Amino acid sequence: MRRKVRSPLPQRHGLDAARLRFPVVGSWATALEHLVERLPRVEPGRIEAMLREGRIVGVEGPVGVDAPFVPGAVVWFHRDLPVEVPVPFELSVVYRDEDIVVVDKPHFLASIPRGRHVVETALVRLRRELGIPTLAPAHRLDRVTAGLLLFVVRPEARGRYQTLFRDRLVVKEYEAVAPVGAGVFPAEVRSRIVKERGVIRAFEVAGEPNAVTRVELVESRGAVGRYRLVPLTGRTHQLRLHMAGLGVPILGDDFYPELREKALDDFTRPLQLLARVLEFPDPVAGVRRRFESGLRLAAWESPDSW
Repeated sequence: MRRKVRSPLPQRHGLDAARLRFPVVGSWATALEHLVERLPRVEPGRIEAMLREGRIVGVEGPVGVDAPFVPGAVVWFHRDLPVEVPVPFELSVVYRDEDIVVVDKPHFLASIPRGRHVVETALVRLRRELGIPTLAPAHRLDRVTAGLLLFVVRPEARGRYQTLFRDRLVVKEYEAVAPVGAGVFPAEVRSRIVKERGVIRAFEVAGEPNAVTRVELVESRGAVGRYRLVPLTGRTHQLRLHMAGLGVPILGDDFYPELREKALDDFTRPLQLLARVLEFPDPVAGVRRRFESGLRLAAWESPDSW
């Protein structure tokens, strides 16, 4: 197996440089010609400027603007960052050792870089704040969901922790605030959830269930209840869809049952969903871990402020 060449570029803003391998066969005369075709979302003039500025680097150094196309060559570069709205909430470290970091992620902060959220993400913030450039997520939470996130320190151990989630060996417990409906609780919801690429919402369809959630009404105050949600599977937006399907959509949900537009700089009325408990057998330390979030849901703790 061919060994992967390490990037000659250091991280920037906690982000690794993008890596691109040229095809082994091609009719491009220059590296610029190939990059313009390979990166259609980047203006050709911007690619040329990056080459002139020495920002696209190969194993032997910066690639010149007139450099010939070399079949099989590898280049690295840092992408231009989007303009982001700062998320005015802090991450708090719940636990840290040489193998893992567990944090409480606030509402509105994305877990990992994606689309319009790059620097303002839990992963990038933690790499900078903790000084751990190799930090990687073992799982994810929606941007609007708060609570516990597990990160892995050493790359060679990442797969072992991710396998726990794949094999459903992690006990995950969520808390939600939602209306009190006419349904009978506790309840177990089973449905088939589909999430199509490029479509912002997931939806339920007929067929063999692939999503299972246990729902318990813990207590109520008038028309509002505090629920315990235990997902037995991990489909996209599963908890939000299942609560909406029960007729008790989670407070602050702008996706279900109806899609509502919300500006990225609007940090009011966050989704009242919290990843409250993570419990799992640590595959490296050989002990059972249990972590509980220190965050609270505002609609329950201080409804007037929410």
